[in-house]
Amino acid sequence: MTGLGMLTAAGAGADASWREITRATTPSGVRRPAELQDLPTDFMYLVDGLDVDQALDVASRRLMDRFSQLAVLAAREAVADAGLDPAEWDGDRVAVLIGTANGGLPAYDEQHTVLLERGPRRVSPVLAALTTGNSAAASVCRDLAARGPSLAVNTTCASGTDAIGLARQLLRAGMCDIALAGGAESACSRLLVASMCKMKGLSTRRDDPAAACRPFDADRDGFVLGEGAGLLVLERPEHARARGARIRAEITGYGSSNDAYAPVAPHPDGAGAERALRAALADAGADPADIGHVNAHGTSTVLNDLIEGTMLRRVLGEHPLVTSTKAMTGHTLGAAGAIETAFTVLAVQHQLVPPTANLVSPDPDIPVEVVAKEARPARLDCAVKTSLGFGGHNAALVVSRG
Repeated sequence: MTGLGMLTAAGAGADASWREITRATTPSGVRRPAELQDLPTDFMYLVDGLDVDQALDVASRRLMDRFSQLAVLAAREAVADAGLDPAEWDGDRVAVLIGTANGGLPAYDEQHTVLLERGPRRVSPVLAALTTGNSAAASVCRDLAARGPSLAVNTTCASGTDAIGLARQLLRAGMCDIALAGGAESACSRLLVASMCKMKGLSTRRDDPAAACRPFDADRDGFVLGEGAGLLVLERPEHARARGARIRAEITGYGSSNDAYAPVAPHPDGAGAERALRAALADAGADPADIGHVNAHGTSTVLNDLIEGTMLRRVLGEHPLVTSTKAMTGHTLGAAGAIETAFTVLAVQHQLVPPTANLVSPDPDIPVEVVAKEARPARLDCAVKTSLGFGGHNAALVVSRG
């Protein structure tokens, strides 16, 4: 892993996001967008400090919904961080894999309103280009002249994690020399949030939205949506060393599974998530004792945190330091696994575990050590990223020191 880029509610860029994540501060990215007015949950995490009009020309912006714009800008940062120049690489050997759960859903909302209020003649002719799940990957390919394998991954909340794992498989199969992999999401959609409110998955703490997302806390009451993008540059170690690249960390293991249980709820005993995690450990040739840190899915829902925490203790024991960074970024759905893998890479690189924001009263029924209040220095040779998604999708990655 030679480069990373991200745009999150914690910061417009990887460095800014990491600085904010490692501080024991109140989340600053929670907003009340007009689209969510009067809904039971009328707040979400949004990316601030980003001038899309300056970063992208008018023609490009017209063909990209917000999630694709975020993906392109995160990809540019990742490529620059890796010391690569698209003008000099062989684009036929560059792959792009980007996960998303909803694609350009806000554009659908907007154009549906246009259809109802102004008629079919005023609907955008490029709606399909804006909204399909592959549009982020396609937009990154055009922007960076990447002409190798290009895939859109949708395993809901595990999409970004799976995209990274699959990119590693493409590299190992010799199908590319460089892979840009990650996820992007911008789901500020009145329709989606209204549905999730009915599902009772979202926090309804409207009186204190900045404190609403509180993973592993005894008083947690649901997740809070967020937008963002995270992209990693992956190369085979010999390819990276041959060009003198800095290796931030290595993705040494990947596992994926499905609960085959329910469309929304995780399996009660976490069996599917356990299979994915054990597969990742086996792929990495790692023992549970090797894992010093877990960046958990940690959504702040009653069921997820209990099931995931219990599973982590069962597989890894009591020693890993666990954190969830969602209290600082929100749940970015298809982008979550990618953003959180980037945080896991930075944790291993800096030997520092970020705290879990908003954790005041740890749930005594969750049998893992969750880092809270301040970042904790630790020896981290290997760390794990876990993701659990709607539809029973599970994915796990092992991140090792480079």
